[in-house]
Amino acid sequence: MAKKNYNLLIGVLALVAVVLCVSVLGYIVSRPKASVIQGEAEATEYRVSGKVPGRIEAFLAEEGQTVRKGDTLVMIDSPEIRAKIAEATAARAAALAQKNKAYKGAQQEQITGAYEMWQKALVGEEVMRKSYERMQQLHDEKVVSDQKFDEVKAQYDAAVATERAAKSQYDMVLKGARQEDKDAAVALVERANAAVNLVNSYQDEIVLTAPSGGIIAARYPKVGELVGQGSPIMTIQDLDDIWLTFNIREDRLDGMQSGDKLKLTVPALKNKEITATVYYMAVRESYATWRATKEVGEFDSHTFEVRARPDGKVEGLRPGMSVILIRNEK
Repeated sequence: MAKKNYNLLIGVLALVAVVLCVSVLGYIVSRPKASVIQGEAEATEYRVSGKVPGRIEAFLAEEGQTVRKGDTLVMIDSPEIRAKIAEATAARAAALAQKNKAYKGAQQEQITGAYEMWQKALVGEEVMRKSYERMQQLHDEKVVSDQKFDEVKAQYDAAVATERAAKSQYDMVLKGARQEDKDAAVALVERANAAVNLVNSYQDEIVLTAPSGGIIAARYPKVGELVGQGSPIMTIQDLDDIWLTFNIREDRLDGMQSGDKLKLTVPALKNKEITATVYYMAVRESYATWRATKEVGEFDSHTFEVRARPDGKVEGLRPGMSVILIRNEK
């Protein structure tokens, strides 16, 4: 009897063990599977480019080098800018000379010459006046003909007009340029100064500086190559402005919202665990990943772009590194 009871106990225990094993196996098989969502680290990038065409004269920063805002990065050689500077400088010098001439007035030699011409006209006018007076007296006495008198009178009138013209010319030279001419000269100088300032601003563009601090991620042309206006020359990555981007199918979002905390691992940093806060969520309208979520009532399952910012600086994290988010599927 004791042996029979013992065998019965063994059988019961074996049955319980089998039931437990089946239960554990069923739980393992039926429990929610963890899904792995891979993202990527990104950073703000700045393109370094110039406003003027030219050839790369020298690089002052290498790829991978850390730079600060305002550091000189590239020197560009532009013969066209040098020619424009010389042209604008010469035009300004000519405008200044014209202005000085207008404000200083005529030279002393010009004033003296105009005065002498006036005096000569005065003498001529005086001689013709006396001749006209004598001829008028003779004409009144009927000694000379009317034609002769008219000729002398015409000569006298011409001498008077010549004297007045010479006097007017002398007054104009003595007075100097008109106010309108002075204003025009000032305007020419201002326009020349504006042209010089413009070409000088282009000259500043042949020395390119860093618009922000960061690392030199890429250099495109080589020394001696020709670059056009606005052509990218360098790319700077700002490592102080890094975020993480995930493309997640909407049925795997599981209620994710802005402000949620994510626990992540970085394989490139020996699976270092970090936390990040979601701050951006938007559907990727450029494409949709179709997936049948149910056997009946199928619909398009769109992909969302989710961005999260690390909670604090992560040493060693670089743009392009993968980050892993593990979520349990229900």
